[in-house]
Formats: sequence, structure tokens, C-alpha cells
Amino acid sequence: MMTSALALIAASAVITAPARADEAAAKKWIDSEFQPSTLSKEDQMKEMEWFIKAAQPFKGMEINVVSETLTTHEYESRTLAKAFEEITGIKVKHDIIQEGDVVEKIQTQMQSGKNVYDGWINDSDFIGTHFRYGQAVDLTEWMKGEAKDATDPMLDVDDFIGKSFTTAPNGHLYQLPDQQFANLYWFRYDWFTNPDIKAKFKAKYGYDLGVPVNWSAYEDIADFFTNDVKEINGVKVYGHMDYGKKDPSLGWRFTDAWLSMAGNGDKGLPNGLPVDEWGIRMEGCRPVGSSVERGGDVNGPAAVYSIVKYLDWLKKYAPPQAQGMTFSESGPVPSQGNIAQQIFWYTAFTADMVKPGLAVMNSDGTPKWRMAPSPHGSYWKEGMKLGYQDVGSATLLKSTPVDRRKAAWLYLQFIVSKTVSLKKSHVGLTFIRESDIWDKSFTERAPKLGGLIEFYRSPARVQWTPTGNNVPDYPKLAQLWWQNIGDAASGAKTPQQAMDSLAAAQDSVLERLEKSGVQGACGPKLNKKETAEYWFAKSAKDGNIAPQRKLANEKPKGETIDYDTLIKSWPASPPKRASAN
Repeated sequence: MMTSALALIAASAVITAPARADEAAAKKWIDSEFQPSTLSKEDQMKEMEWFIKAAQPFKGMEINVVSETLTTHEYESRTLAKAFEEITGIKVKHDIIQEGDVVEKIQTQMQSGKNVYDGWINDSDFIGTHFRYGQAVDLTEWMKGEAKDATDPMLDVDDFIGKSFTTAPNGHLYQLPDQQFANLYWFRYDWFTNPDIKAKFKAKYGYDLGVPVNWSAYEDIADFFTNDVKEINGVKVYGHMDYGKKDPSLGWRFTDAWLSMAGNGDKGLPNGLPVDEWGIRMEGCRPVGSSVERGGDVNGPAAVYSIVKYLDWLKKYAPPQAQGMTFSESGPVPSQGNIAQQIFWYTAFTADMVKPGLAVMNSDGTPKWRMAPSPHGSYWKEGMKLGYQDVGSATLLKSTPVDRRKAAWLYLQFIVSKTVSLKKSHVGLTFIRESDIWDKSFTERAPKLGGLIEFYRSPARVQWTPTGNNVPDYPKLAQLWWQNIGDAASGAKTPQQAMDSLAAAQDSVLERLEKSGVQGACGPKLNKKETAEYWFAKSAKDGNIAPQRKLANEKPKGETIDYDTLIKSWPASPPKRASAN
């Protein structure tokens, strides 16, 4: 009996040893890497214990996950995948590839039904695509049904600030935000507060140099620095920066809500209804047209105005080489110290813009620049979105076998879990949770991040949103933009001709989708063609905005606001309850 008892004890030790080893791994990671955190170490350990238990059926499995090349995702691939494997016993191959390749591969899996990846981190711009094709997993149903046993009880979906962006018209969640960043206005705070420069600007324009509220002020400031200031400390300066090479990245420049900044589309957040910032009209859940003659706005006066201004500013106020640059080539230019402002600047660049020794950094580690809300065009009305917010989101496809899908779901939850949510105070400085933004670690770092924390804590944040539900097939439609707008950038077409071509091309895709019937009851159903005047009158009668008639004056008086006054006007304490925008 003694021998049998010892044998049982020994067997028990063998059975329980792996669990203890997992817990030891979890403790190691919590102590060494998962700090700071919004949780106590005790609560972090409780969450990790849940992951250990939930992962038991999948131990030894190797899963494949993919995301675009971004600092946050590189950290997940390099560090968090290793932590997940040591803690759960599930091995993860987390590939990092270009955004266009992610789009291509997810299309391949959706079209072929063959499993390419078990888990995806793809942009929430796909929300209209995913819910219509019915190939993405409805996460609302998944979490409370088939994957209830694999869903983290500490997963507070309402704490995710991008929840509204990944929710379909049926009210269900199809993607879980993993990172997000906005495109904002960037400017040289040290130049804008220089007394001599301020005095010269006021004398010429009759109003104060400051953060431009409208495009008129942005244009005045661009002209002033390029043609009046000309040089600072012996260096030629420019009042604007952008890029113009006919390349796929030129499409992002515009699908990332440039038209909304001008005033294209209707009021409504996160996207205009019935017409969104892509100029697509939707009735109920059905897209019904892009062109003005079908009730859309992609070739209306507001959209054409946005292209005219883009080209004017690029040619007149940006460095000459900008016209031949792509997105990635143009990104580092403001850090070189000769750009006064940039209207379309991604906050994902923040980490690279605060490196010691840059021409735009002070010796004490504070930046010479700031970011602020984007100025709006002359067609814009209060209540409309004002720019773009990229939201890379965890996505599952039904064509992935259920066991692999559950294991991938565990990993995708792990990288956004409360335990690791600050991700070393956010590598790449992107945010997903309200509780992250208000963490004390960011309060301490705020002075060195150029207004990033202040913006994300502000009420203005909700006006920056991704592509929404009106876009029924993001991959097919997005590729049309760079080709057509590239023709305007190269001078092959006028802005009106380019947008007419884009509108016709989008309507052609919508028409093919309608004829195929593949998207069911929420697929496109095109309006019959009417005159532009018919739709202008109808939008006014219905109390909507889009499409708008051409304004008699597209350049009203410039308006600015003092940056420090703006910051002080925003709340300095967290909301009582985390919201999803």
C-alpha cells in the first residue's frame, strides 16, 4: 500500500508538473515583460491561469497568424508569440507582411475556402466586406456560443475604443481591435510660437498664427512659410508635405478619409449616412451607388474640391521631390526639420519622431512639434467625421477548422488581454482600450509625445474613424482609387475627370456584385440614374448633406486656434465608464 501510494503521488506530480511549469512561465513574463499594466500582478496571474486552462485541449498545436508590417505587430510576433507559447504550450507562427499582401491573402482564403491562416489581424476597413460575404466569424455569436469555453472572462469588449468601427449593421461584432492610430495635423510648435513669425503672419493675414481650423488657414500658413519665411537658420523651409507618386500607397492617401476632411458625404459617426466618405450611398444595408447621378458623392463638388486642393498644395508648398514620393518615402521627411506643417500625418509615426538627436527634438527629450485635430474643408459640416483612424483587428474566417480557429482566438485575445494591453507602454504608440489611454504611465509620458495622449483622451477623438459599412467589398474597391487619382496627380486627367472615372468604376463593381447576388439581402442594388440636380434637391429635402452643390466661395476666411488653449479646453479626467466611441 505504501508503494502504491508513492506511485500515485509520483504520477500525480508528473500530471501536474506541466501546469506548474506554465504558471512559472506566466510569472516570469508578468515580472519581466508585462509591466506596466492596468492590472495588479495578482490579477494578471489570474488571467494567465485562465489562458493555461483554456489552452489545454490545444497544447502542442502550431497555428499561423498574420498581420501587416507595423511596430506593434512586430512586437507581438517577436515577443508576445513566444510568451504565449511558453505559457500555453501552443506554438504561434506570427507572420509580418505588407498591408497589400494581407489583403491579397485574405481574399485568397475567402475565394478558395482553403485555410491560409488560422487568425488574421486585418483592418476594420473590411467590416462591410466581412459581414456581407458571411465568411468571417460573427464574434458576438462565437463568444457566447461555440467559443464560450475559449473566450477570456476578463475580455471587456466595451473597453475597446474601436468597437463601433468593427460592428456591422446587425449590431454584431465581427472584428476585435488590436491597435489603432489616426491621421492628424502636425506642426512645428516652436515656429508657430515664435514672436517674430507670429507678428509677420498677423500683419499679412489679419488673424493669429495657430492650429488651422479650416483649409483656408492651412493654405495661408503653407504659403506663408514657403514664400514669406522661406528660410529658418539658413535652411530652406516648406509650408506643407505630402506625396504624389502613382503607386498603391496613393490610394490610402485618399481612402483614408481625405474626402471626409473636405466635407464629402453626410453627417454621422462613425460614418456618414446615407452617404459615407467614399461617396457611397446606402439605403438600409444596401449600397445603391457612388456617382452623383445615382445619389452618391464620389464625383460631386466636395470630392473634386478635395483633389484640387491636394494637387495645388503639393505643387506649390511641398518640397519638389514630394511629387515623386510614395507614402513610406515621404514619412520621414518632417523629422528632417524643414517642414512647417503637414495636414495628413499618421500618429503611428510618433515613436520615430521622438528619437533623441532628431532636428525636431529638444535636448531635454521634448518635441519641437505637436499634433492636433485636422482642419476641415469648406464643404464640411458639424456632425461629420473629420479624418481616418486605422484599426487593425483580430478576425477569424469560417473556412478555418474549428480547433485551429479556437487556438488562434486564444492567441488573438492574449495579445489584447488586460495583462499585456499596455505592451511595454505601447510599442509604436497605438491604442485599443479606454483604460490604456488613462493609465498613469501615459500621463507621465505625455509631455514627450507631442499631444498624442491629449488627443486620444479628448472628445474630438470620435470624429476620426475607419472605412465603414457602406463599402461592400474593400479589396475590389480600394484598388480603384490610386489608379484614378494617380491620373489626376500625373496631369493625365483633370480632378473632375479623375473622380468621374472613379465613380463609374465603383458603380461598375457594385453592379457586378448586384448581378452575382453573392452578398445576399445586404448586397448592392443600384439606384437608377437621375440628374445631379435631382439628387441635390433630394438631399436638401430629406435633411441630408450629400451630394452638395458647388459652393460659390470655396475659400472662406482662415480660422485658427491657439494650441495651448485647445488642449486646456479638453477634459483632464477619465470618463466614469469606458465607452466604445
